[in-house]
Amino acid sequence: MTAWPNHAEAWRAWRDALAGQRMHHGWLLAGKAGLGKRDFAMAAARELVAEPGVPQPSGDHPDIITLTYGPKDDKAERAAADGKPFELARSIRIRQIRAMQRRLITRPTLGSRRAIIIDPADDMEKAAANALLKSLEEPPVGTFFLLVTHRPARLLPTIRSRCRTLRFPVLTDSQLGAMLHTAGLPSDAHAIAAAEGSFGAAVRFAQQDLAPVAREISSLLSIGDRGMTGRGELARLIGPRADRERIQAVLDLAQSLTARAARAADEPARRARLVEAHSALVALAAEAPTANFDPAMLPFEIGSLLVAAAAASEPAHG
Repeated sequence: MTAWPNHAEAWRAWRDALAGQRMHHGWLLAGKAGLGKRDFAMAAARELVAEPGVPQPSGDHPDIITLTYGPKDDKAERAAADGKPFELARSIRIRQIRAMQRRLITRPTLGSRRAIIIDPADDMEKAAANALLKSLEEPPVGTFFLLVTHRPARLLPTIRSRCRTLRFPVLTDSQLGAMLHTAGLPSDAHAIAAAEGSFGAAVRFAQQDLAPVAREISSLLSIGDRGMTGRGELARLIGPRADRERIQAVLDLAQSLTARAARAADEPARRARLVEAHSALVALAAEAPTANFDPAMLPFEIGSLLVAAAAASEPAHG
Protein backbone atom coordinates (compact mmCIF):
# COMPACT_ATOMS: atom_id res chain seq x y z
CA MET A 1 0.00 0.00 0.00
CA THR A 2 1.19 3.53 -0.79
CA ALA A 3 2.79 5.49 2.06
CA TRP A 4 0.82 8.72 2.40
CA PRO A 5 2.68 11.58 4.13
CA ASN A 6 -0.54 13.64 4.31
CA HIS A 7 -2.41 11.15 6.54
CA ALA A 8 -0.72 11.77 9.90
CA GLU A 9 -3.35 14.11 11.35
CA ALA A 10 -6.23 11.93 10.13
CA TRP A 11 -4.68 8.88 11.80
CA ARG A 12 -4.20 10.79 15.04
CA ALA A 13 -7.86 11.84 15.13
CA TRP A 14 -9.10 8.37 14.13
CA ARG A 15 -7.02 6.50 16.71
CA ASP A 16 -7.92 8.96 19.47
CA ALA A 17 -11.58 8.29 18.70
CA LEU A 18 -11.01 4.54 18.50
CA ALA A 19 -9.45 4.58 21.96
CA GLY A 20 -12.30 6.62 23.41
CA GLN A 21 -15.46 5.45 25.13
CA ARG A 22 -17.92 6.34 22.36
CA MET A 23 -16.68 5.95 18.79
CA HIS A 24 -18.70 8.08 16.35
CA HIS A 25 -20.66 5.88 13.93
CA GLY A 26 -20.28 8.06 10.81
CA TRP A 27 -17.13 9.52 9.25
CA LEU A 28 -16.56 11.72 6.20
CA LEU A 29 -13.11 11.33 4.64
CA ALA A 30 -12.93 14.61 2.74
CA GLY A 31 -10.41 16.01 0.28
CA LYS A 32 -9.76 16.25 -3.44
CA ALA A 33 -9.42 13.04 -5.46
CA GLY A 34 -6.06 11.31 -5.43
CA LEU A 35 -5.09 11.86 -1.78
CA GLY A 36 -5.32 8.25 -0.60
CA LYS A 37 -8.66 8.49 1.18
CA ARG A 38 -9.72 5.03 0.01
CA ASP A 39 -6.44 3.52 1.29
CA PHE A 40 -7.06 5.24 4.63
CA ALA A 41 -10.64 3.95 4.75
CA MET A 42 -9.57 0.35 4.17
CA ALA A 43 -6.76 0.48 6.74
CA ALA A 44 -8.94 2.29 9.30
CA ALA A 45 -11.76 -0.20 8.79
CA ARG A 46 -9.38 -3.08 9.51
CA GLU A 47 -8.27 -1.42 12.73
CA LEU A 48 -11.91 -0.88 13.66
CA VAL A 49 -13.11 -4.47 13.19
CA ALA A 50 -10.03 -6.22 14.59
CA GLU A 51 -10.39 -7.71 18.06
CA PRO A 52 -7.74 -9.27 20.35
CA GLY A 53 -7.52 -13.02 19.95
CA VAL A 54 -9.62 -13.09 16.77
CA PRO A 55 -7.59 -14.02 13.65
CA GLN A 56 -8.11 -11.51 10.84
CA PRO A 57 -7.99 -12.44 7.13
CA SER A 58 -5.30 -10.77 5.02
CA GLY A 59 -7.58 -10.55 1.98
CA ASP A 60 -11.24 -9.56 1.78
CA HIS A 61 -12.76 -9.11 5.23
CA PRO A 62 -16.33 -10.35 5.84
CA ASP A 63 -17.04 -7.44 8.20
CA ILE A 64 -15.90 -4.71 5.78
CA ILE A 65 -18.46 -3.86 3.08
CA THR A 66 -17.29 -1.58 0.27
CA LEU A 67 -19.72 0.13 -2.10
CA THR A 68 -18.44 1.81 -5.25
CA TYR A 69 -19.42 2.01 -8.92
CA GLY A 70 -21.11 -1.21 -10.03
CA PRO A 71 -21.99 -2.59 -13.48
CA LYS A 72 -23.80 -0.08 -15.69
CA ASP A 73 -26.75 -2.27 -16.74
CA ASP A 74 -27.97 -5.86 -17.07
CA LYS A 75 -25.55 -6.55 -19.92
CA ALA A 76 -22.66 -5.33 -17.79
CA GLU A 77 -23.97 -7.40 -14.86
CA ARG A 78 -23.82 -10.55 -17.01
CA ALA A 79 -20.33 -9.70 -18.23
CA ALA A 80 -19.16 -9.17 -14.65
CA ALA A 81 -20.68 -12.48 -13.58
CA ASP A 82 -18.80 -14.19 -16.41
CA GLY A 83 -15.52 -12.55 -15.45
CA LYS A 84 -15.46 -10.41 -18.60
CA PRO A 85 -14.70 -6.67 -18.91
CA PHE A 86 -17.77 -4.52 -18.25
CA GLU A 87 -18.76 -0.87 -18.24
CA LEU A 88 -19.19 0.83 -14.88
CA ALA A 89 -22.14 2.94 -13.82
CA ARG A 90 -21.48 6.60 -13.12
CA SER A 91 -23.21 6.58 -9.75
CA ILE A 92 -23.80 4.43 -6.68
CA ARG A 93 -27.36 3.19 -6.90
CA ILE A 94 -30.13 2.60 -4.42
CA ARG A 95 -30.12 -1.15 -5.02
CA GLN A 96 -26.54 -1.24 -3.74
CA ILE A 97 -27.57 0.60 -0.57
CA ARG A 98 -30.56 -1.72 -0.12
CA ALA A 99 -28.34 -4.80 -0.53
CA MET A 100 -25.94 -3.42 2.09
CA GLN A 101 -28.82 -2.68 4.48
CA ARG A 102 -30.06 -6.27 4.19
CA ARG A 103 -26.67 -7.45 5.38
CA LEU A 104 -26.90 -5.19 8.42
CA ILE A 105 -29.79 -7.28 9.73
CA THR A 106 -27.28 -10.05 10.55
CA ARG A 107 -24.50 -9.89 13.12
CA PRO A 108 -20.87 -9.25 12.10
CA THR A 109 -19.04 -12.45 11.18
CA LEU A 110 -15.80 -12.35 13.20
CA GLY A 111 -16.30 -9.83 15.97
CA SER A 112 -18.70 -7.19 17.27
CA ARG A 113 -18.03 -4.47 14.69
CA ARG A 114 -18.71 -3.94 11.00
CA ALA A 115 -17.44 -1.17 8.68
CA ILE A 116 -19.24 0.19 5.61
CA ILE A 117 -17.08 2.09 3.10
CA ILE A 118 -18.82 4.12 0.38
CA ASP A 119 -16.47 5.47 -2.28
CA PRO A 120 -17.21 8.08 -3.53
CA ALA A 121 -20.21 8.97 -1.42
CA ASP A 122 -20.83 12.18 -3.38
CA ASP A 123 -21.70 10.07 -6.43
CA MET A 124 -24.68 8.38 -4.79
CA GLU A 125 -28.01 8.74 -6.58
CA LYS A 126 -30.47 10.93 -4.68
CA ALA A 127 -32.58 7.91 -3.75
CA ALA A 128 -29.48 6.05 -2.59
CA ALA A 129 -28.42 8.99 -0.41
CA ASN A 130 -31.89 9.20 1.15
CA ALA A 131 -31.85 5.46 1.85
CA LEU A 132 -28.40 5.68 3.44
CA LEU A 133 -29.59 8.53 5.66
CA LYS A 134 -31.98 6.15 7.41
CA SER A 135 -29.07 3.88 8.38
CA LEU A 136 -27.04 6.86 9.57
CA GLU A 137 -29.96 8.06 11.70
CA GLU A 138 -30.43 4.69 13.38
CA PRO A 139 -27.24 2.68 12.85
CA PRO A 140 -27.24 -0.94 13.99
CA VAL A 141 -25.09 -1.56 17.05
CA GLY A 142 -21.47 -2.09 16.04
CA THR A 143 -21.89 -0.62 12.53
CA PHE A 144 -19.68 2.25 11.40
CA PHE A 145 -19.76 4.20 8.13
CA LEU A 146 -16.74 5.66 6.31
CA LEU A 147 -17.85 7.91 3.46
CA VAL A 148 -15.09 8.86 1.03
CA THR A 149 -15.94 12.24 -0.51
CA HIS A 150 -14.12 14.43 -3.03
CA ARG A 151 -16.86 17.09 -3.00
CA PRO A 152 -18.58 17.16 0.42
CA ALA A 153 -20.94 19.94 -0.67
CA ARG A 154 -22.68 17.47 -2.98
CA LEU A 155 -23.76 15.34 -0.03
CA LEU A 156 -27.09 15.89 1.67
CA PRO A 157 -26.66 18.33 4.57
CA THR A 158 -28.41 15.78 6.79
CA ILE A 159 -25.73 13.19 5.90
CA ARG A 160 -22.92 15.66 6.63
CA SER A 161 -24.49 16.61 9.96
CA ARG A 162 -24.50 12.99 11.14
CA CYS A 163 -20.82 12.39 10.41
CA ARG A 164 -17.51 13.52 11.83
CA THR A 165 -15.17 14.91 9.15
CA LEU A 166 -11.55 13.97 8.61
CA ARG A 167 -9.87 16.32 6.12
CA PHE A 168 -6.99 15.20 3.94
CA PRO A 169 -4.56 17.95 2.83
CA VAL A 170 -3.02 18.07 -0.62
CA LEU A 171 0.55 16.90 -1.11
CA THR A 172 3.46 19.23 -1.77
CA ASP A 173 5.28 19.14 -5.10
CA SER A 174 8.32 17.60 -3.40
CA GLN A 175 6.16 14.90 -1.81
CA LEU A 176 4.60 14.15 -5.18
CA GLY A 177 8.02 13.88 -6.81
CA ALA A 178 9.24 11.50 -4.10
CA MET A 179 6.09 9.35 -4.33
CA LEU A 180 6.37 9.12 -8.12
CA HIS A 181 10.00 8.06 -7.77
CA THR A 182 9.06 5.39 -5.23
CA ALA A 183 6.36 4.14 -7.61
CA GLY A 184 8.93 3.91 -10.42
CA LEU A 185 7.24 6.62 -12.47
CA PRO A 186 8.84 9.64 -14.17
CA SER A 187 8.34 13.04 -12.60
CA ASP A 188 8.19 16.35 -14.44
CA ALA A 189 7.81 19.78 -12.91
CA HIS A 190 4.99 20.80 -15.28
CA ALA A 191 2.98 17.61 -14.70
CA ILE A 192 3.56 17.74 -10.94
CA ALA A 193 2.43 21.36 -10.86
CA ALA A 194 -0.67 20.45 -12.86
CA ALA A 195 -1.53 17.65 -10.41
CA GLU A 196 -2.11 20.36 -7.77
CA GLY A 197 -1.27 18.16 -4.83
CA SER A 198 -3.11 15.02 -6.03
CA PHE A 199 -1.00 11.87 -6.29
CA GLY A 200 -3.76 10.19 -8.27
CA ALA A 201 -3.59 12.96 -10.88
CA ALA A 202 0.22 12.90 -10.91
CA VAL A 203 0.19 9.13 -11.52
CA ARG A 204 -2.27 9.48 -14.40
CA PHE A 205 -0.19 12.23 -15.99
CA ALA A 206 2.98 10.15 -15.59
CA GLN A 207 1.43 6.95 -16.92
CA GLN A 208 0.05 8.81 -19.92
CA ASP A 209 3.46 10.50 -20.47
CA LEU A 210 1.80 13.92 -20.43
CA ALA A 211 4.86 15.99 -19.47
CA PRO A 212 5.42 17.13 -23.10
CA VAL A 213 1.68 17.84 -23.39
CA ALA A 214 1.85 19.93 -20.20
CA ARG A 215 4.71 21.99 -21.60
CA GLU A 216 2.82 22.62 -24.85
CA ILE A 217 -0.35 23.60 -22.97
CA SER A 218 1.66 26.04 -20.86
CA SER A 219 3.15 27.52 -24.03
CA LEU A 220 -0.26 27.97 -25.67
CA LEU A 221 -1.58 29.65 -22.54
CA SER A 222 1.36 32.02 -22.24
CA ILE A 223 2.28 33.03 -25.80
CA GLY A 224 -0.65 31.88 -27.96
CA ASP A 225 -0.26 30.27 -31.38
CA ARG A 226 0.16 32.28 -34.54
CA GLY A 227 -0.24 30.02 -37.54
CA MET A 228 -1.66 26.89 -35.80
CA THR A 229 1.77 25.32 -35.31
CA GLY A 230 1.34 25.01 -31.55
CA ARG A 231 -2.09 23.44 -31.89
CA GLY A 232 -0.70 21.05 -34.48
CA GLU A 233 2.07 20.05 -32.07
CA LEU A 234 -0.48 19.55 -29.28
CA ALA A 235 -2.50 17.26 -31.57
CA ARG A 236 0.65 15.30 -32.45
CA LEU A 237 1.58 14.85 -28.79
CA ILE A 238 -1.93 13.72 -27.84
CA GLY A 239 -2.01 11.30 -30.76
CA PRO A 240 -4.34 10.85 -33.75
CA ARG A 241 -6.28 7.97 -32.18
CA ALA A 242 -6.15 8.80 -28.50
CA ASP A 243 -8.54 6.71 -26.41
CA ARG A 244 -11.10 8.15 -24.03
CA GLU A 245 -8.85 7.76 -20.99
CA ARG A 246 -6.02 9.75 -22.60
CA ILE A 247 -8.35 12.49 -23.82
CA GLN A 248 -9.87 12.80 -20.34
CA ALA A 249 -6.39 13.01 -18.78
CA VAL A 250 -5.42 15.76 -21.26
CA LEU A 251 -8.60 17.69 -20.47
CA ASP A 252 -7.94 17.39 -16.73
CA LEU A 253 -4.38 18.58 -17.32
CA ALA A 254 -5.55 21.55 -19.40
CA GLN A 255 -8.12 22.55 -16.76
CA SER A 256 -5.56 22.36 -13.98
CA LEU A 257 -2.89 24.39 -15.80
CA THR A 258 -5.48 27.00 -16.85
CA ALA A 259 -6.78 27.34 -13.28
CA ARG A 260 -3.21 27.66 -12.00
CA ALA A 261 -2.47 30.39 -14.56
CA ALA A 262 -5.67 32.24 -13.59
CA ARG A 263 -4.69 32.27 -9.91
CA ALA A 264 -1.27 33.68 -10.83
CA ALA A 265 -2.55 36.31 -13.29
CA ASP A 266 -2.17 39.94 -12.19
CA GLU A 267 -4.03 41.58 -15.05
CA PRO A 268 -7.85 41.42 -14.63
CA ALA A 269 -8.52 41.01 -18.36
CA ARG A 270 -6.00 38.18 -18.57
CA ARG A 271 -7.53 36.48 -15.52
CA ALA A 272 -11.01 36.82 -17.03
CA ARG A 273 -9.90 35.13 -20.26
CA LEU A 274 -8.33 32.28 -18.30
CA VAL A 275 -11.46 31.82 -16.20
CA GLU A 276 -13.58 31.74 -19.35
CA ALA A 277 -11.24 29.20 -20.97
CA HIS A 278 -11.36 27.05 -17.84
CA SER A 279 -15.17 27.06 -17.90
CA ALA A 280 -15.14 26.07 -21.57
CA LEU A 281 -12.69 23.22 -20.87
CA VAL A 282 -14.92 21.96 -18.03
CA ALA A 283 -17.91 21.97 -20.40
CA LEU A 284 -15.88 20.20 -23.10
CA ALA A 285 -14.75 17.55 -20.61
CA ALA A 286 -18.38 16.92 -19.63
CA GLU A 287 -19.41 16.53 -23.29
CA ALA A 288 -16.43 14.49 -24.50
CA PRO A 289 -17.41 11.06 -23.09
CA THR A 290 -20.79 11.03 -24.86
CA ALA A 291 -20.52 13.50 -27.76
CA ASN A 292 -19.46 12.23 -31.16
CA PHE A 293 -16.30 14.33 -31.48
CA ASP A 294 -13.86 13.74 -34.32
CA PRO A 295 -10.82 12.33 -32.42
CA ALA A 296 -8.47 14.13 -34.79
CA MET A 297 -10.14 17.51 -34.27
CA LEU A 298 -10.70 17.41 -30.50
CA PRO A 299 -7.04 18.30 -29.70
CA PHE A 300 -7.39 21.37 -31.93
CA GLU A 301 -10.56 22.36 -30.06
CA ILE A 302 -8.68 22.07 -26.77
CA GLY A 303 -5.78 24.05 -28.18
CA SER A 304 -8.03 26.82 -29.48
CA LEU A 305 -9.62 27.28 -26.04
CA LEU A 306 -6.15 27.61 -24.55
CA VAL A 307 -5.01 30.09 -27.20
CA ALA A 308 -8.06 32.27 -26.54
CA ALA A 309 -6.76 32.80 -23.01
CA ALA A 310 -3.18 33.57 -24.01
CA ALA A 311 -1.50 36.82 -22.99
CA ALA A 312 -1.37 37.89 -26.65
CA SER A 313 -4.85 36.57 -27.34
CA GLU A 314 -6.18 35.88 -30.79
CA PRO A 315 -9.57 34.60 -31.98
CA ALA A 316 -10.18 31.07 -30.67
CA HIS A 317 -10.14 29.57 -34.14
CA GLY A 318 -7.77 32.16 -35.61
